[in-house]
Amino acid sequence: MTMPGEYRRASEDFDGYLDDVRADMLIDSRNVVYTMTQGVFQTFRRRLEVADALRFADVLPPVLRAIFVADWNPDEAKRSFEDRATMTREAQSLRGDHNFSPDTAIRDVAMAVRKHVDAAAFDRVLKTLPDGAEEFWRP
Repeated sequence: MTMPGEYRRASEDFDGYLDDVRADMLIDSRNVVYTMTQGVFQTFRRRLEVADALRFADVLPPVLRAIFVADWNPDEAKRSFEDRATMTREAQSLRGDHNFSPDTAIRDVAMAVRKHVDAAAFDRVLKTLPDGAEEFWRP
């Protein structure tokens, strides 16, 4: 069996994702984009059961998938979906002294992620997740 193309070009695809976010947000730092993405992913992940989170991760490109599952404590108490402002503050709290995510962080990450996934597969998975998941990823 040959290596899937998504793994062969994982770094290039991730660079494309970073560039999209940087261009859309006019942010020059890849570190800011990484922290913002990680904060948004962790905020979303805290609202899912493990099986749901893994199904969601499966529709992400390899590097984004790795970021989504990294540093995960599956025993952490599950949270409810809240209003976007509250969840944005949660995403901004990751490495708070070094997190320069804007108040549009969830929207910005959602827009960029959607450019790098199979849209139909992404939306199919979102429809199977708890109420609030689709709204979370709506740009």
